[in-house]
This record gives sequence, C-alpha cells and structure tokens, in this order.
Amino acid sequence: MTLHSEPSPRVGIVGTGGISRSHARGWRALGADIHVFSIQGAEEFATQFPPVTIHDSYEGLLEAVDVIDVCTPTPSHPEYVHAALDHGTHVLCEKPLALTSIEAERMVQHANDANRILFPAHVVRFFPQYEALRRAVDAGRLGDLAVLRFERSGSMPVQPWFGDEAVSGGIIMDQMIHDIDQALWLAGPATSVFAAQNISSGDKNVRAAHVILTHEGGALSFCRGLWGPKGTVFHYSFDVAGSAGKLTYDSAKNTGIEFDAAASSSDSKSYLPSVAGMRDPYGAEIEDFWNCVRQASVGTSGIKAAGPAPRVSGSDATRAITVAEAARESIRTGERIVL
Repeated sequence: MTLHSEPSPRVGIVGTGGISRSHARGWRALGADIHVFSIQGAEEFATQFPPVTIHDSYEGLLEAVDVIDVCTPTPSHPEYVHAALDHGTHVLCEKPLALTSIEAERMVQHANDANRILFPAHVVRFFPQYEALRRAVDAGRLGDLAVLRFERSGSMPVQPWFGDEAVSGGIIMDQMIHDIDQALWLAGPATSVFAAQNISSGDKNVRAAHVILTHEGGALSFCRGLWGPKGTVFHYSFDVAGSAGKLTYDSAKNTGIEFDAAASSSDSKSYLPSVAGMRDPYGAEIEDFWNCVRQASVGTSGIKAAGPAPRVSGSDATRAITVAEAARESIRTGERIVL
C-alpha cells in the first residue's frame, strides 16, 4: 500500500476494550492519526498508544476523523454505525455487525443508500492459513468440496457481557461466527443448520457448541467452538476435504498447512489468537478497508470503487448472522432449521 503522497488516515476508534488494541496496532502501521471515544478506558488506551486524541462525545469524534472503527460490544454497533453513516463517514465495524440479521440488513442498506463503505471486521479471512485455504479452493486443488471441519477454542473473554447470550449472542454469534463465515465463504450458501450446546453446570463460563451446515452444493460443514476454563490456550484448526484432496491446519502443531492428495500454535493465554511470526491479520484487514476508502470516488451516482471490492461485504456478514441465528434456534428447539 502506497501512501507517500497522501495524508495519513484520521481514524476514530469507538470503544477501548480488548479488540481495540489489535485495531490500534493496525492503524499505527498505516501511520494513522488516532482519535478515540469510549465510555470508559480512553485514558488507559491513550497511554498505551500515544499520541491519541480523546473526545468526550461521539459527535465530536465524527467531526474530527475520516473513518470510524467500531470496537464496542455488539448491541451498540447499530447505533454507532447508523450515526456515522448519517454523518457521511465510512465505517469498519467489529463482528458481528448486529445480533440479528434484520438489523444487519438495515445497516447494510443504510450504507448503500449513503454511498459509504460498511466493512465488517471478519478478521479470520485475513489469517494467512485461511487465505491459503481459500486460494487452494479457488484453484480447484481440492476438487468438489465434501466435508469441512473447523474448530476454535480459548477461554471466555473476561468482560461479563460475553457470557450473557442476550447481549453477546453467546459462543455461536461471537466466537463461532468466524468459522460459520469461513464455511459459507468456501462452500457457498447453507440450506439447513443443526446445532447443540453444552454449558458446564459448575462454571457457566465454560461451554461448547457444535453446528452442522448442509450447503446447497451438497457439502457438509462441522463447526466446533469451545470457551474453556480460564487460562485455556487459544487454538484453531481446519480440515477441508474434497474430491481431489484435503487441506489441514492446526495451530497447536506450529507447522504449516498440510496438503494430502486424494486417492478417491498458539502460546497465548488470551482469548485472541497469537499473531506472532505472521503478518498481522488485523493490520491486513485495516489496510484492505483503508484501500477501499482511498479508492472510492464519490459522484452523483455514488461510490465507484477504482480497485478490488472489500474482502468482506455487508452481505457476507448478514449471511453469517442468519446462519448463527438458525443455529441458536436449533439449540433452543432441538430441531434442524431449514433456511
């Protein structure tokens, strides 16, 4: 990305929880002028990433920046996104966009009507292992996809709101949304969803969920998510098999992606994965967003992207939320949900 002859981005980060730190490092890599508004924690954030301009109102933040980066708890995403779009500002918003697909659709439609970019922060699409998997699928190395398995585990985030399913959407909407998005990105739309969840009777923060997707093309995706006891090492893996081969990755093995032709990790105790030894995926995500903003020209007919489309669209994010909603309904009813 070349920014030599252009001013540095002025970004307004909303919310200073754990994920905002990963975003701030990505913006710093672009030489951004960082502004922040947060109900609490702004001073500590500014100390960690100086220089930072603190604003005492969201309206003041909007007036001072080029783009908004929403890093607040999920229920507040719509409020901040709609206000930014009303102000004519492009938005990067943490996943999930909203707790319901209906609200996510409203946000996406608002962005379209305002001729502004709404970029959902599905950062796993920028992890090099998943990028390599997508390239292999696109190149036909795996043939027709048949079975996709995704696993993701770690301890529940420390903020209490994550444990309240009415606020966070629970493990499926918050954590597993990444793997649901991967399944849809790779194997296409789903036609049905079946899910189950177990919550520990001794520790309500410990829970596991399993989701099975049947795709239009006939492939099956199996997603497993775990929020384990405090100190659980973050771990993620995939195993994707098709008619021509299989591709696997396991962060615990600390090895590269393994490809098998067909005859027919992380040391972090954080709930976020370690990015040591790899290009920062949060930085790559932010760079993609900023490239889209730079290359968008606004005229009487709206935005016309001069370059490639964002890697993650609002429609992508809405589809993932729709499937997550169906999974939660399946858990509630014990039934397979037809989409």
